[in-house]
Amino acid sequence: MGKNRRYIRKDYIVMLLHSYMVKMGKYATISVPIEVKKALEKAKGKDEWGKFLLNLYDEVKKLKSKKAFEQLASTLTEEDLKVILKSSKELRERFTFR
Repeated sequence: MGKNRRYIRKDYIVMLLHSYMVKMGKYATISVPIEVKKALEKAKGKDEWGKFLLNLYDEVKKLKSKKAFEQLASTLTEEDLKVILKSSKELRERFTFR
């Protein structure tokens, strides 16, 4: 009977672990050099990895978008900007809700 009790406990623990894993969702491992992981852990602080990495990704996207906009804006002349503004106003006037 002692062996059965031990077996049931293992089975129960496996069942609990399986339930826990299903609730947590799917996870993946990303291999990075140790120095990179140490730097990221320091920046991450108490945040969970998923939240931290998504925030980092969003920040990079915003910075790249801002940089691209600034590069484009620097190539436009004052006359180009006036034409774009005028065109934008005309477009909004033609497509107003009635």
